[in-house]
Amino acid sequence: MPIAFAYTLIVLLIITSILLTLLILLHRGKGGGMSSMFGGGVTSSLAGSSVAEKNLDRYTVLVGIIWFACIVGLGFWLKVQLAS
Repeated sequence: MPIAFAYTLIVLLIITSILLTLLILLHRGKGGGMSSMFGGGVTSSLAGSSVAEKNLDRYTVLVGIIWFACIVGLGFWLKVQLAS
């Protein structure tokens, strides 16, 4: 496999890592844990999730899957390069 494949995966991995971090930080705290330490537990929670919250969940899962695929792809590329 060409080295450009690895560079593409590395760039995609960096972009998805930053995006995944930002998406996770955008999530509203569900109570307890670290989010309530910094004042997140003071607000009252609503009965259901809004459409924006559901879309944020979907985007976070999608970016997480892409991030995971980059990790697996880099591992596969490294295995092939070390074998040859």
